Amino acid sequence: MSDQQLRKEAHDLDVTVWVGKHGIDSVVDELDDQLDDRKLVKVKFLRAARGGTTTDELAAELADAVDAELIETRGNTAVLH
Repeated sequence: MSDQQLRKEAHDLDVTVWVGKHGIDSVVDELDDQLDDRKLVKVKFLRAARGGTTTDELAAELADAVDAELIETRGNTAVLH
């Protein structure tokens, strides 16, 4: 599937993973499990998680940690495949 098709599918998805003050290390296992069960997962980065970094940087780091593809970031939300 193309990235555009995946973005369309992700539009109506609910956020199922929230990254908070404990950072991305605390959600890696959960996200990995969800990616095994689903094709797409939406991740929300709360203000406490962002600190001095951008959502794009955190999303890319999280995608690398779970060996997933970053489809898009919009605002404080990212979609991983």
